Amino acid sequence: MSRSVLVTGGNRGIGLVVARAFAEAGDKVAVTYRTGEPPEGLLGVRCDVTDPVAAQRAVAEVEAQFGPVAVLVANSGTTRDALAPVMREEDFEDVIQTNLVGAFRMARLVARGMISAKWGRIVFVSSVMGFLGSPGQANYAASKSGMLGLTRSLAWELGSRNITVNMVTPGLIETDMIRGVKDRRREQLLSQTPLRRTGTPQEVAEVVRFLAGDGASYVTGAAIPIGGGLAMGQ
Repeated sequence: MSRSVLVTGGNRGIGLVVARAFAEAGDKVAVTYRTGEPPEGLLGVRCDVTDPVAAQRAVAEVEAQFGPVAVLVANSGTTRDALAPVMREEDFEDVIQTNLVGAFRMARLVARGMISAKWGRIVFVSSVMGFLGSPGQANYAASKSGMLGLTRSLAWELGSRNITVNMVTPGLIETDMIRGVKDRRREQLLSQTPLRRTGTPQEVAEVVRFLAGDGASYVTGAAIPIGGGLAMGQ
């Protein structure tokens, strides 16, 4: 049965590949995007997840087109890197608002329809940096580690309505974001990765689709690493 799927930040990188994977499986897929252009073949809704009004309008538009959202992949994210002593407070706040508050906001909005349907899947896209920390990324790491508490709290709150809430924590994935990592840092992280390679967005998409499917109906509150073994045990 075709489901209504919403992927935030879905016009590039991991989000785009995830969205296309759901579409190829026959789901009705919408993506939000803040900049750039909407992807072909998918319903694109321009939305800044830091804006409560824009977020509410985006969900309403998707629901008008496809019905209540059955699967949310909260993928929107940004970086504003700087060492903590010189990081501007607005750059810290912007990353927290986009990555963490935005994820909460979208989950809260779609949860209402999921509760009525007594079925739903929410998947947060975090990062291994939320567990490792990273120089110059106190804001990013804080936002991504905060998703763990969000995931597990919502798993408790929504579980009785047959709604699962999980989180994936990608490591070094070949996207524009990781290509901007300095060579020295990249090599350092690869040396700590047992598989000694970067991952692909498709490998992330496969895990996200699993968590959104019937095969993961008894999985909730989980943080699934997709990092080739990077940060094992964290």
